[in-house]
Amino acid sequence: MASTAAGKQRIPKVAKVKNKAPAEVQITAEQLLREAKERELELLPPPPKQKITDEEELNDYKLRKRKGFEDNIRKNRTVISNWIKYAQWEESLKEIQRARSIYERALDVDHRNITLWLKYAEMEMKSRQVNHARNIWDRAITILPRVNQFWYKYTYMEEMLGNIAGCRQVFERWMEWEPDEQAWHSYINFELRYKEVDKTRTIYEKFVMVHPQVKNWIKYARFEEKHGYIAHSRKVYERAAEFFGDEHMDENLFVAFAKFEEMQKEFERVRVIYKYALDRIPKHQAQELFKNYTMFEKKFGDRRGIEDVIVSKRRFQYEEEVKANPHNYDAWFDYLRLVESDADYDTVREVYERAIANIPPIQEKRHWRRYIYLWINYALYEELEVKDPERTRQVYHTCLELIPHKKFTFAKIWLLSAKFEIRQKNLQGARKIMGTAIGKCPKNKLLKGYIELELQLREFDRCRKLYEKYLEFSPVNCNAWIKFAELETILGDIDRARGIFELAIGQPQLDMPEVMWKSYIDFEIEQEEYENTRNLYKRLLQRTQHVKVWISYAKFELSIESPDRLQNSRQIYEDANKSMRNCEEKEERLMLLESWRDFEKEFGTDITRERVRELLPEKVKKRRKLTAEDGSDAGWEEYYDYIFPEDAANQPNLKLLAMAKMWKRQQVDGKVTEKDTAEETTLPSSDEPVAAPENQTQPERNTVTESEQNTCDDRDDGSSSSSSSSSESEREEEDGENKKKKESGSSEEDKETPHSGT
Repeated sequence: MASTAAGKQRIPKVAKVKNKAPAEVQITAEQLLREAKERELELLPPPPKQKITDEEELNDYKLRKRKGFEDNIRKNRTVISNWIKYAQWEESLKEIQRARSIYERALDVDHRNITLWLKYAEMEMKSRQVNHARNIWDRAITILPRVNQFWYKYTYMEEMLGNIAGCRQVFERWMEWEPDEQAWHSYINFELRYKEVDKTRTIYEKFVMVHPQVKNWIKYARFEEKHGYIAHSRKVYERAAEFFGDEHMDENLFVAFAKFEEMQKEFERVRVIYKYALDRIPKHQAQELFKNYTMFEKKFGDRRGIEDVIVSKRRFQYEEEVKANPHNYDAWFDYLRLVESDADYDTVREVYERAIANIPPIQEKRHWRRYIYLWINYALYEELEVKDPERTRQVYHTCLELIPHKKFTFAKIWLLSAKFEIRQKNLQGARKIMGTAIGKCPKNKLLKGYIELELQLREFDRCRKLYEKYLEFSPVNCNAWIKFAELETILGDIDRARGIFELAIGQPQLDMPEVMWKSYIDFEIEQEEYENTRNLYKRLLQRTQHVKVWISYAKFELSIESPDRLQNSRQIYEDANKSMRNCEEKEERLMLLESWRDFEKEFGTDITRERVRELLPEKVKKRRKLTAEDGSDAGWEEYYDYIFPEDAANQPNLKLLAMAKMWKRQQVDGKVTEKDTAEETTLPSSDEPVAAPENQTQPERNTVTESEQNTCDDRDDGSSSSSSSSSESEREEEDGENKKKKESGSSEEDKETPHSGT
């Protein structure tokens, strides 16, 4: 107990930290490590040099050093660097036997250490102990035969010693292990240094069997070529081509073979080699082959040979494309264009048959559009190039049987087939083809083409029958009616043509009725039947009140050579203006008045010009409220509107507003800023009561909305027609002064720019 108490008393007490606040300067572990690393780099002063003066001191020094080395080895036997340092120190003292003993002890520890063997052997070679060195190299290559460094050092030592037979024997032992290519090249270069060509050939024979790469065969062949053995070199190339066969052909081998034959001036052999390789090597792997073949033909071939190379190269490219995607019809077209320019008939036919065999998988016309041209080109090639009409007829017949006519057809094929029969003077066959086409799948292009065919043959009765079938098939086609009428006109049957036009305009539905009416009117004008033309215009105006019809009618009256032509034309403009007063499209009425103004400018008097000028509208800027799709307010939109004099007369609010603005302008001595002018351009709605001038500051109430304007137009429609004549007479009787004042009071504020001045 006493001892325990004494032990407890001897334990020092840990001082308590009074100030636990963090230090001002914090030191991290990273800083500690960095400082330690930096201090390692500090150079310590070298130990003082000792001078050994006697043998006893030298022995003492050796003893201390050996004891230190042995202690290091004893501490860790596996650190080979300690052994090497120990042995090298003994070597420096010329203690070869001791150094040898140390290396042997180290090899007992780790006999697979490459550095240890190298240092051991180098020590023996430095000491000129050749047999010891050989012994070490033999042991090394026996234990570690895959370490090429041992073999290189061993053979180099034997060669330097002049022991050629021993060096060759070492190489032979090395080659039994089938090392990498560099080892074989070292052996080959060794034999070549001593002019042993036969031995080198034997080495190459073994080499290409152990490493059967193309480049090694090429090196073998070039070795034979370099030493003048041309036949042996050619035989090596032939053996290489046979060795790799068709499955593992390489373009580099044939390029080298061809260049070898080119050097020997065997140009035909070169051409045969290139063609043989190009026929068997995949096209994407033969780019270099093509390049060299082209260069060869440019140097030694004629023009035909160069063209053959280029055509062959492109043909291989197209073959790869059509193999990758047989339905790539553009690639087939390019391929066929190439073979047509160069190959014979049988080759072209073969390619055409391969192309047309790729039928589109889906029966939709858009997928067949490119495909059908393969058949067309095939037929034209047979007809124009091969000049085989029977085969051409067979191509057309097969194509027409292939097309699914119940779903879609191609009028071009039918027409080409019929025209081919006509060129073969088989008119009956051509008509039979076209009749079959119209019976199976009638369409506009077929009927039109058949009619043109009969027109060229001057078979007008057949044309009439075909037009009748055409119109039965498509009665809404205005072009068919017009062409039929033109045919009758050419044939001189005017009444028949007029009857066709009458039937056409009497159809309940037409695809282009305006073209139909225009053609009928032009027909009557050509026949100088002006009364019929007037009747046609009147009938047309009963169906439509389009402004272009009125303008055309007026120009027609103006074009007639008669004394009343100006009056008639002016009367048409008057009637058109009255008819279009209630037109919703004010731009159309404006177009009419502009045409009338141009007419009066050329043929009218000052009174008539002034009369038309008074009818021109004013262009004003308005605002209307926009509504979004969900019914919410979308803001305001500015737009331009036209106010005709009749509209201004029927809306008294406009005049009152103009007078109020005129009064206000007089109050400020007629000085109006540019900003006020822009704001006052906006007109109020017709339903808004005119109040004090303060209301002008409210844009919502000073804007005429579309619905309000239409309401005003509808309200004024009833009285406009009855009061039009009286209002015109009243306007003529008004005093010029008053009218100018009123116009100046309203136009200066309300209008942005009068349209007549634009």
